[in-house]
Amino acid sequence: VKVQEGLNKAYVVYEIPTEGNTSRLLALYKDIQEDLVIGTIRSARHDFIDYALESDAIFCCFGWSHYAEKDMKSGSINYLQGLFGYPYYRNNPENLVTEHTAYTSMAKLKDAASKKGFKNTTEKGSLLKYNTGDVDLSSASNVKQATSITIPYGDAPQIASFKYDENSKMYVRYENSIKCVDHNTKEDVTTKNIIVQKITYSKCDDNYYWELNTTGTGSGYFITNGYAVPITWSKNNRSSKTVYSYAKGTVINGKDVSGQEIEVSDGRTWIEIQTTSQNLSF
Repeated sequence: VKVQEGLNKAYVVYEIPTEGNTSRLLALYKDIQEDLVIGTIRSARHDFIDYALESDAIFCCFGWSHYAEKDMKSGSINYLQGLFGYPYYRNNPENLVTEHTAYTSMAKLKDAASKKGFKNTTEKGSLLKYNTGDVDLSSASNVKQATSITIPYGDAPQIASFKYDENSKMYVRYENSIKCVDHNTKEDVTTKNIIVQKITYSKCDDNYYWELNTTGTGSGYFITNGYAVPITWSKNNRSSKTVYSYAKGTVINGKDVSGQEIEVSDGRTWIEIQTTSQNLSF
């Protein structure tokens, strides 16, 4: 919460569950021209790669589980690893333990990717469908009011939440009831859309790290502008796009949209990957 920088410049941020009923963030950036500082950078889990692959992204991390190391070294994805030094550096403005002190910048990442010969374009389309206006879910047949959302990843303090600001029409993020603020700009960490994707998981063969079932189908919620509707999701394989669709029986403005891919409001989206063993509340 104290030292995160650059999240408000991401166009998609995933929150992904990890071992011990904790979570980590995976932020996606594109077309960033400024020399944006991004951090803090933490170690990778192999499941995170599935969500980077569906956007054809270069994967950036500082450290990895042995499963992620094996996966990345097998050639599954282009990556920039902080254990090898550049383009990462240490900064510790709040005197925290070492694992919370790794940063990078957009300029450094672009330079490192160029030196490695990584492509910086993709033929894959956008992960989400966008509506240039504001999506209004208020008339949906199965709508819930969603001005405050609590998404636990475990018992306190591992609880994420969002509160809707009617003036800005944005959701403000909290971690364990503490408002998230960018350490550099002092801006509230916000998002326009929230997608909750419910998944199942098992333990890896070491009985410690988690094996998230990122492919297949499941349920969830789409949340924007103070309202939420149930959705389904489907992902055919680890590199294919996850498709989020309106749940069966969803009628909006008198039109049955069951099974249609959702359109999100123009703006940033946080995708909250949450296990089926944890419940969210509105």
